Amino acid sequence: MSEKPLTIHIAAKKAGISIETIRYYQRIGLIEKPEKPLSGYRVYSEDLIARLLFIQRAKELGFSLTEISTLLALGDSNCAEIKELATHKLAIVNNKLHDLQAIANTLENLIQSCESTSSHQGCPIITAISKR
Repeated sequence: MSEKPLTIHIAAKKAGISIETIRYYQRIGLIEKPEKPLSGYRVYSEDLIARLLFIQRAKELGFSLTEISTLLALGDSNCAEIKELATHKLAIVNNKLHDLQAIANTLENLIQSCESTSSHQGCPIITAISKR
């Protein structure tokens, strides 16, 4: 028994994304649209599924679709350029982590001030958020 042809529905399921996502990637040129036979459905290759999975993993690492397009264009033979892109992405992630830690510290301080304030004085969290 032969395998079912990889239609867009099956390709989407294998890649864990929606059909509309595949169509969007086609519109922006991230993936190729297979030729449509005169009768039948477009058939997607295993290579295209691998590319979709690569895109999804890169997105999970925080790369934008534009950056992913660059990664795909560079291929695996331009390690120095890819390293530079990844290093830049890591710096952005580290800055966001720093900002998130500052937010967490502020929230912890506000929660502590709320616990040490009597209920008739008003909520220090609301007071702090209301201040400019």
